[in-house]
Formats: sequence, C-alpha cells, structure tokens
Amino acid sequence: MKLISSRDNPLFKNIKTLAHSSRERRKTGLALLEGVHLVSSFIAAHGSPRTIAVSESGQQQSEIMHLLNRSAARETVVLSDALFKEASTLDSPSGILALIEPPPQQPVPQGISSCVLLEDIQDPGNVGSILRSAAAAGVPHVLMSGNCAFAWSPKVLRAGQGAHFLINIVEDADLAAFVHDFGGQTLALSPHQGSPIFDVDLRQPLALMIGNEGAGLSGKLQAAAGRNVTIPMPGKTESLNVAAAAAICLFEMVRQRR
Repeated sequence: MKLISSRDNPLFKNIKTLAHSSRERRKTGLALLEGVHLVSSFIAAHGSPRTIAVSESGQQQSEIMHLLNRSAARETVVLSDALFKEASTLDSPSGILALIEPPPQQPVPQGISSCVLLEDIQDPGNVGSILRSAAAAGVPHVLMSGNCAFAWSPKVLRAGQGAHFLINIVEDADLAAFVHDFGGQTLALSPHQGSPIFDVDLRQPLALMIGNEGAGLSGKLQAAAGRNVTIPMPGKTESLNVAAAAAICLFEMVRQRR
C-alpha cells in the first residue's frame, strides 16, 4: 500500500476537505466514513468503497487488517499518523477512513408499510439517531426536508451507526406533496396536542411526521396530517428529545405489528 506523508498530496487534500466541509460533500456527492463499524457496514450492504485510507498505526490493528483483506476498494493507501489525525473528525482517530459514493436515493413507491418524514431537524445527532431507530424498527424509507442536517455528514453517519446503508434516505423531499399523495394514515407528532400514540392503531400503512427540535412541524405540514399524536408524559418534564420521541413512536408501531 502506498504511504502518503505529504500534505500536498491531492488525495489527502481531497479526504481532508471532505471530512471538514459540508459544502464539498454536497458538491461532490461523496461521503467519508470513519471507523471499522461504519466501513464494514457499507461493505456488507453495498460492496467496495472508492478509497480506503488507514493510518500507519492502524496497520497494527488486526480488526482493520481483517477488514482490508475482505475489501476490494479501488484504492487503498496509508496515511502517516499526523496526516490521518488532520483528516479525522474524531478526538481519538480510529485508524481507518473510507471514501464512498452514497447509495442513490430511490423513489418511494405506493403501498409501503411505513415511512418517516423529518422536517427541519437541525441537530446531526438527532437525525442520525432517528435514522438508526427507523432502521431498527424496519422502516424502509426516511424522507427529509431541505433544511434538515445533511444525512451524509460525519456526525450524522456516526450517530446512525450503519443505518444509512439499510434504508432509503430521500433528502430535499417535498413532504407536503408526499403526504397529499400517501395512501395510508399520516400522523403528525406533537409535544402537547393530539391522541396518545398508544391509543392509535399503527398496524395500517403509516407515515410518521416529526418536526424541528424547537418549533415542531410547520403549520402547512401539520394541516396536511390526517391526525395529531402525542406521547403521554406523566412526569414533570415539559418535553422529550426529538430522537427519543421518534424511537418511542416507532417501537410502539413495532409492538402493535408483532
């Protein structure tokens, strides 16, 4: 494997820019994975990455070398530990990075059993956690408005823990148009108003709509929903984290459908 130790190397510059620039990720349509789990999850679901870069010290990790042995990346390089640290978005670099082309988003067909609609969720950790919960609950499609955190940013990828490669993620979606055409029930999650989620029949085709951390769903999308639902909270706290609320609703759906 080729060793890269110069900051002037074009590949290193590309990796570093992708790691730290959302604009570059959006412009190129590429994403950067870091860590054995994410790289392994991508390989299991979609095959070989475009490029894999390991650190010099990463070559000493048996888990990383085992992953390299079963990967057929188009290009595999070694970065000096100093360069790898510059490219890494982690406080403690993992030792392996992969440059990938994200799976293309697919049209959402009619007749699906469930989907999640995210409107203007700003926090990358929340977006990633919701994607992870959706994948765990068997939800095949997540549609995101244009003002959500970018699904393929490093923070969202880390929070998703491989969920990105198990579901169809549709970014910049026209959520109101989708709700208008959706043949199943459409539920708007509200912090205070609506039917308790535990009293709603979630066994039929379902689109669950979840809004911004502070403002909730827009009036337009709220009005388009067939029904508002809320999570009963007998305690004294005023609200739940949006990712926790999404997980509760999704696994109530799972419970009812067992």
